[in-house]
Amino acid sequence: MESLRAVLFGNSGSGKSSLARRLVGARAVPILSLDDLAWNPGPERKPLSESVTALLEFVETHDEWVIEGCYADLVEAALPFAGELRFLNPGIEVCVAHCQSRPWEPDKYETPEAQQATFDYLIAWVREYDTRADECGLERHRAVFDAYQGPKREYLLVEEYAEPVNPLAAKRVNESDELR
Repeated sequence: MESLRAVLFGNSGSGKSSLARRLVGARAVPILSLDDLAWNPGPERKPLSESVTALLEFVETHDEWVIEGCYADLVEAALPFAGELRFLNPGIEVCVAHCQSRPWEPDKYETPEAQQATFDYLIAWVREYDTRADECGLERHRAVFDAYQGPKREYLLVEEYAEPVNPLAAKRVNESDELR
């Protein structure tokens, strides 16, 4: 059986964490959220080299994994070890709606109130996806996706990835070996 080594990326609220959980199912396959590697306590991003070192330790420690996040620089660092790349790009309004319906995330916030306190900033940030010129913006994501030569798929509709997904049954097509 082929190992699961998938990298999922896209805007906040695109459904990366949900798809990661569906890909793994009941299997004992670890999911790495790049948020866990990217930030120091508080609103300060870790040095890239520190995050990449932790990422490399993760991929070298596990035979199978799913990595999800919005940081193109960290996605690029994971790609040499990946079996597939999935770009979740359902549009800004879908991402906003997902953020608005997101339950309390106790692994990220001490209280529901602490999560709610970041809500306005998050929504504004999600809405800037098309124009952000950083590692988490559409332009950078598109460049990473287009440059990747391995199996890949871009999802433009939530319906394409909202159903249970078996990554090993995905059909590979044409010379570019993209997943359909």
